[in-house]
Amino acid sequence: MMFLRYESFREYVKYYPVNTAILIIVVAVHAGVFVASLITGIPADTIKLVLGMFSNQPPFNEVSNLWRYVASIFLHNDFPHLLFNSFAIFVFAPPLERLLGKLRYAVLFLFAGIVGNVFTNFYPPGIFSLGASGAVYGVFGAYLFLTLFRRRLMDEGSRKTLYSMLGVGVIYSLIIPQINYLAHLGGFVGGFILLALYSQFLRGRYV
Repeated sequence: MMFLRYESFREYVKYYPVNTAILIIVVAVHAGVFVASLITGIPADTIKLVLGMFSNQPPFNEVSNLWRYVASIFLHNDFPHLLFNSFAIFVFAPPLERLLGKLRYAVLFLFAGIVGNVFTNFYPPGIFSLGASGAVYGVFGAYLFLTLFRRRLMDEGSRKTLYSMLGVGVIYSLIIPQINYLAHLGGFVGGFILLALYSQFLRGRYV
């Protein structure tokens, strides 16, 4: 079962350095916003907006603000939001980093998160979005590609877990208010497509 984490802390950091760095960044950013809000008295939501909360309404989608497509991936609305995404990254992403290698995994994670933010543009103007959910669903999209086209790389238990996670994710995305389901969809599509490209051009080496 590839989604069970048996590693010690030292082993986790050694085997999954990119994933570890991502987790450190998202936690540090969330903590930093909280501390900055306490010190300055500025509401945390205002600080997030300045740092990189993504919106499909100008001026956020102008060229000068394209960095927000990346920055918003590492910002989270509240602690439960942070906890859910961090747990998903911690548990589900490590095998993908080992399979693809550090650089390719980092590219996939960021690419999926950015595509998720691009899909957010299909909402009516004024929709704000932040969080690593698009990137997380990109990881799930990559795993679905493996399940469909590289079955030897995933055991049966992992495939069943993936299907369950996707089923719950679809329901959660559609029925919970204020969930950016387009970011989830975009990230999922981005991860699936990029893994397919990796598979095409790296056949015989990784996937």
